Formats: sequence, structure tokens, C-alpha cells
Amino acid sequence: MAGRIPRHFIDDLIQRVDIVDVIDARVPLKKAGKEYTACCPFHNEKTPSFTVSPAKQFYHCFGCGAHGTAVGFLMEYENLSFPEAVEALADQAGIPVPRETGDGASAFQQKQDTASLAQALTESDRYFREQLRKASAGEAVEYLKNRGLDGKTAADFSLGYAPPGWDNLLKHLGTTPQKREALVKSGMLIEKDNGDFYDRFRHRIMFPIHNYRGQLVAFGGRTLGDDKAKYLNSPETPLFHKGRDLYGLYIGRNDIKEAGHAVIVEGYMDVVSLAQFGVRYAVATLGTATTQQQLERLFRFTDEIVFCFDGDNAGRKAAWRGLENALPALKGTRQIRFLFMPEGEDPDTLVRKEGADGFEARLRKAESLGDFLLGNLSKQVDMTRLDEKVRLAEMARPHIEKIPDGALKNMLLDQLYKLSGQDISGLAAKPVADANRRGRDAAANPSPAAQGAKSKIARALGFLLQNPQLASIPEDIEFLSDLPVPGAQLLHDVLQLVRDQPTIHTGAILEHFHGTRDYKALSSLVAWQHYLSENDVNTEFQAVLDDLDKQRRRIHIQQLLDKAQSSRLTPDEQRLLNQLLTVEK
Repeated sequence: MAGRIPRHFIDDLIQRVDIVDVIDARVPLKKAGKEYTACCPFHNEKTPSFTVSPAKQFYHCFGCGAHGTAVGFLMEYENLSFPEAVEALADQAGIPVPRETGDGASAFQQKQDTASLAQALTESDRYFREQLRKASAGEAVEYLKNRGLDGKTAADFSLGYAPPGWDNLLKHLGTTPQKREALVKSGMLIEKDNGDFYDRFRHRIMFPIHNYRGQLVAFGGRTLGDDKAKYLNSPETPLFHKGRDLYGLYIGRNDIKEAGHAVIVEGYMDVVSLAQFGVRYAVATLGTATTQQQLERLFRFTDEIVFCFDGDNAGRKAAWRGLENALPALKGTRQIRFLFMPEGEDPDTLVRKEGADGFEARLRKAESLGDFLLGNLSKQVDMTRLDEKVRLAEMARPHIEKIPDGALKNMLLDQLYKLSGQDISGLAAKPVADANRRGRDAAANPSPAAQGAKSKIARALGFLLQNPQLASIPEDIEFLSDLPVPGAQLLHDVLQLVRDQPTIHTGAILEHFHGTRDYKALSSLVAWQHYLSENDVNTEFQAVLDDLDKQRRRIHIQQLLDKAQSSRLTPDEQRLLNQLLTVEK
């Protein structure tokens, strides 16, 4: 399992990226003074209430309250985990992500281990491609020719050949114990119980699998013999996760953006054949049902995905599983559609018969989400009976509930109502116009109670987070560590962080505390609207520090007085008490 991403790396990364670039690539922003605005991607609205602050490196929606940093935005918008969001930002910045191993080994060692697996895969890829060029690969070449594949396309996808035999790759690459270990960990060799090894892939056409960043992570092999497994994939490794990667995504990513849609097919040969005929925006899953993680990955490149499966029962079941996983990801303008092949055809054979124009004509007629969802459910009930129409509505309810509030959800509710006569519109997003207006009114006219509701330390933290330059005001901050007041230690830690990194911005401060119990509170304070001028903020921040210092003196005085009642003070303690009492007057 991959280790932790070092804290210092995350801090540095957040300082390098610009939240405006991150969000604008996914939600078009408009300049509005010092900030940028858009309609919120997290709830349905017509009037923009979503703002992005370049100075703070922070976004906030006045309508639904969503807020956070560039990392938080990616986690919410693309349904990524924290490490995945950091990796996405690092990829955008062109920076490799280091890892710390759980046993305390250095990030450097982790990087070396990963590099050895990558090297094993690269050398295996080179070996397989060399084998395909040899005369002994006649059977493999003949197979590809019979499938109608030309040499250029085979080269574009780096196809190779694993010859028959149990130890070809082992003999060629496994020349040392270290190399054999890397080949086993990368999935290329299998170790027997007795300690011997043998090749995982034998007598197969080899399809290299790359992740979306272009890194070779695994292989798929199509048998040329009578193996029970027609296709065989690499096992899960530190580099390869079947539910995360997609075959063909790296090669087709630019074509997907240009076409405005992506097609998910069932087989590697479908992807390769479609590409040969000019349809270069197809991808394939890796031996499993389409996962939500794969869909989120694909939605980074387009807002429209078409599932293109066989029209038989198995193909329709696969499409239904894809639909179920896609529903929670259908935010904003995202949509999915469904194209089923005629009986006896698959994308590979169909594009050879009809060409790219014919295939794309079928794509344009692909079934909508609503038609596929409600059409399948309608077949399970008797639509001539009222009680069965009620059952249809109840069957549809859990599926529609998974869809984020927005136009698509409302459309499905309307479509269901026309079919069943049942109104389950309580699932739809409640009108947000009034809520947005109330939020803006409250923001423009904050009540005195709202202004004074936060504790002094919370206010000081809010001022500091939003204005990191305030950290230069106090001469001494160490007294905060000894102050038995809730939040004093946190205020000290934020002050110390900013002093250690004078150029740090608000978003980077906040992400430094990600994963701690203080993150949620700090995040709210960054979004807090205090409506004070810069001068007033400076004055109040200093006043809070003065008050905390006074509180520290009073606590110290009381401790010395308590001691004086039970025992004598030392001369130094007596002098300190006198000084404190003098200052207090």
C-alpha cells in the first residue's frame, strides 16, 4: 500500500498552484473585482453566489455554504480522496509525488521501490514488442492481420507478444534476485510455493496499460491458445488499480476533449480498432464493471460519456451496473447515454462494416439516461395497472435519489411523473433563490449578535487566517502555549506556521491542518465574513492579543498568590509578582 504524502510536500504544492486555474478548468469563472464568480457547481442556482479569492486561495458559496481550498474543491467536485486530489494538483504542476512508507523508511526508498517496479514493466514491454517483430511471432502477426489491424495502429498502442513457454521472460529479465523480486511485485512473474518462478503471460497478444498520466502500470493479454481465460490482466500492484485506470485514456485524452464525449467499450481490441478507423475517444475498463472512480476520472476530460456494449443480456447488465455507479457523479452538465450493438456485433466488427461515420451516427442516437433507466424499470411492471405504476415510482426512487440536485434530476422526476402519474418531486432540490437572497441580505446586514457570537480567540484566528501578514504584529507568541484557554495553542501554532513561512497564503495555511480535528473549525473561519476594514482588523487582532496577555498575567498572579498562602515565595518569585501587579495596575 502506498505510504503517506509528506506534509512538507503538500505545503509546498499548495503554494505553487493557483486555485483560480484549478476551478476555472472545470467551472468557468468571471472576474468580479478582486475575486471571481460563477454559479455554484454544488447546488442548483441561477444567480452566481460562488466566489473564488486569488488572495486567499479559497472558494466560498454564499448560497449553500460550500467552501475550501484547491484540494477541497477537487475532492468535492471530482469525488477524489485527499491523496488523489493532491496527486491531481501535483500532476497539473508537473511535480512527482513522494511517499513515506509506513515502517518509517524514507520517501526516497519508497520512490526507489516504485522505480524498480516501473523499470520491470518497461523492460517487459520492450521484450514483448521485440517478440512481435520476430519471425517466430508469425501466429501473433497473422491473428492481428485477421482482425484487420494495421502495423501503424499496433505500433501506436505498443502491442506485443508473449511467446509460448513458462520461462521466456524469466530467462530474459530475471537474471538477479532483485530483478526477479521486482518482476513478481509488478505482476510479470508468479512465484511458486517452492520458490521457483514462471511467466504470468504466455502465448498471448500483449496490450500495455497506462494510467491517465501516461505511466506504464500493467498489461492485458489476449490468448492465442485454448486458455479458459480469453483475456488476462496484471494483478493489483502498488502501481496498478483495476478500478481506477482505463485502457486507452492516456492515448485518447486529447481526442476526448476535442470530440466532447467519451465512449466506454468492453474490450481492448474495440478501443484499438475504433482508433484505427479514426474514433480515438474510446476507453475500456480493466476486467471489472465500470467504477465511480473511473467515471470521475473520465469526467475530468468531458461532460458526456456513452456506454457502448453488446446488445445481449450480459452487455445490458454491464450497462446497468455502469449506470448505478454513474448516478452520484452526474453533477452540473454531466450526462451519460447508452448504445447497444446489433446482435452478433461489437464495436470492433461494426466500425469495420460501417466506418467511423456509421459508428458516430449510431452514437448520436444513443439512448438517454432517462430512457434507459425508466425503460428498464417499466419492463418489470404492468403499466396498465395503477398499483404497478406506484411500484415503478418506488423502484425508481432510490436511483433518482443518488443524482445530485439539478436539471437532470428534475427532468427525470418529470419523466417519471408522465409515466407513472406519481409525484415524488420532494426529491428535487428546494428552490434556492429565496435562500440565496436571505443569505445575501444577512451578509450585507449582519446583526450585532452575529458579529459578537465568536469567541475572541476564534475571531483572532479568523483575522489571521484571512490576513497572514498579521503574524508580524506580536513580538512574543510563546505565552500562548502556556495559556490554559481553549484555542490558545492553535492560535500559537498558526502564528508560528506563518512566521516560519512568511509568504504562505490562506489556502496553504488551511491545508497544513488537513486531517486534524481543527481543520473544520479553521475552514469555517476562513469563510467567515467579519465586515471590518483592514485598519479595524489590525486593531482588533492586537486587542485580542493584549487581552490574552493580560489573561496570562492574571493567571500567573493568581498562581503566585496561591503559593504565597501555602508557602514562602522565593526572592525571584516575589520580584516577579511585584512586577506583574505593577503592570496590572
